[in-house]
Amino acid sequence: MSVVVVGLNHRTVPLELLERMNVSPTRLPKVLGDLAAREHISEVVVLSTCHRTEVYAVAERYHGAVQDIRNAFSELAFIPPEDFSDHLYSYFDEGAVNHLFTVAAGLDSVVLGESEILGQVRQAWQSAHEEGTAGPRLAALFRHAVVTGKRVRTETAIGRGTTSLAHAAVDMAAGRLGSLEGTRILLLGAGEVGESMALAVAGIQGAQVFVANRTWDRAVALAARIGGRAVQLEGLGDALAEADVLLTSTGAPSAIVDHSDLAPVVDARRGRPLLIVDVAMPRDIDPAVAELAGVELLDLDDVGAFVEHGLAGRRREVDRVRVIVDEEREHYVDSATAREVAPTIAALRGRVESLRLGELERQRGRLEGLDPKQQEAVEAVTRGVMAKLLHDPTVRLKDAAGTARGERLSDALRELFDI
Repeated sequence: MSVVVVGLNHRTVPLELLERMNVSPTRLPKVLGDLAAREHISEVVVLSTCHRTEVYAVAERYHGAVQDIRNAFSELAFIPPEDFSDHLYSYFDEGAVNHLFTVAAGLDSVVLGESEILGQVRQAWQSAHEEGTAGPRLAALFRHAVVTGKRVRTETAIGRGTTSLAHAAVDMAAGRLGSLEGTRILLLGAGEVGESMALAVAGIQGAQVFVANRTWDRAVALAARIGGRAVQLEGLGDALAEADVLLTSTGAPSAIVDHSDLAPVVDARRGRPLLIVDVAMPRDIDPAVAELAGVELLDLDDVGAFVEHGLAGRRREVDRVRVIVDEEREHYVDSATAREVAPTIAALRGRVESLRLGELERQRGRLEGLDPKQQEAVEAVTRGVMAKLLHDPTVRLKDAAGTARGERLSDALRELFDI
């Protein structure tokens, strides 16, 4: 069986298609269950963020699993496979491991070295574990990916500076306005990214911060944490009429604010400009809003362009990060191949030990006259002979693990020793 990943991200598809492929937390259990029930998949984890949707699976058959995942994407977005297949990327075995470790290290993000992705990788595995779709193969893979990401951020400077989507959005808004000091900032969404944006704007001199969220208690708690004020979603129009900046990052399945919602708000603002930074996936703000006078709408594509500035320092760390990814990939592959042959080696040793003990039992009558030291010598000699006999087969099986030759050797040993 192979580990495969099939996915698309901000580099391979337009934002419009990426948001149709996004898997929200509420849809995730159904999507995981559907994928796990497909013919060629035995384990599955879905990693869906603002920048990517990827399916990691243990495949009974590589091409069959890729087809299963492609069909699942089609059903998810209600798009024929031929309309997006050219945008998909897929990797298997060592390539899949390398891709996941690269993602966890922050090398494949809109914001190079971003901090949020490591938590998202961990949460993707945890969600699959809770749904019963992630077994031992993917558990080991994702645990090692998290270890890799932590090591990268400990041993390199890839995480220094603005490395989160939330901070990039806030920095971009400040750059557009010259400063956020003295502004009225409305945060829509109190999830992970919304919380990070709230912390980023907390303490800005003279700024008034308002928090709106679908769950009122969460809005109240976050607003209290940063010294802001919670507002009801039903009062979003009034809040927008007063705001200078809207930062939005909800997990809603479709746009929360469209052209018709915002048009009367713009009229009420009487020419005062409104800056909107929408980093939600799917987008919270209808793109048509940008047509309204005085409204500037920025989205994930704009964030990506913004963070291109000031990346020189972190880019110098990329080579060091890749060395770590390469090392951890090799460690994982070595340990994974050892795990593959471990049951055969254990069974072989158990079978040989059983034969040794059986032969000593059969010869018990002839050995009864030996004193304790002589009995210990017999025990040591028989154990030593068995160890020497097993050494070469064990080493060769471990060296060939993960290859067709390794499978042939395993089959031969099981047949010869009836294990």
